[in-house]
Amino acid sequence: MDSLGLYVLAAAVLFGVGVYGLIVSEHLMRKLFAINIMGNAIFILLVAASGPVEGAPDPVPQALVLTGIVIAVSATAFALALMVRLYQETGQATLSSRDEGDDG
Repeated sequence: MDSLGLYVLAAAVLFGVGVYGLIVSEHLMRKLFAINIMGNAIFILLVAASGPVEGAPDPVPQALVLTGIVIAVSATAFALALMVRLYQETGQATLSSRDEGDDG
């Protein structure tokens, strides 16, 4: 298996772990970690897809990944701030499921 196949396999495994964590966990921090793992898998896939080329490397995929990392860090910080505020207001770090009989 070549290096591109290994990168694609690693990205697929990481994305699968992220989806599993997103579905299984009810805790918001674990869900945020799962979303970050899925984002990192996409970044690995983008870097692998840019691939080795002859001559000068294309800076566009690298710029896209760098921009994505900056956006992911800022979105993670915002989500953490929201989780802290939710914990301060409700005292819980999970989203409560809605009761079926409740209409409001």
